Amino acid sequence: MSKRCDICGKGPLVGNRVSHSERKTKRRTFPNLHKAKVNVNGKIKVVNVCTDCLKKYKI
Repeated sequence: MSKRCDICGKGPLVGNRVSHSERKTKRRTFPNLHKAKVNVNGKIKVVNVCTDCLKKYKI
């Protein structure tokens, strides 16, 4: 399963995890994805949708 929204294309972000002593290591944050049933051309498909698209009724 790809960690990408099928509607808006939002994907993982890359940043730094910073410890108390200010050491920096790479980290990834993933979008909050949910599976939703969407009517596409008269057929129902299950797609991965981020919560922003669910709230904004983009599906």
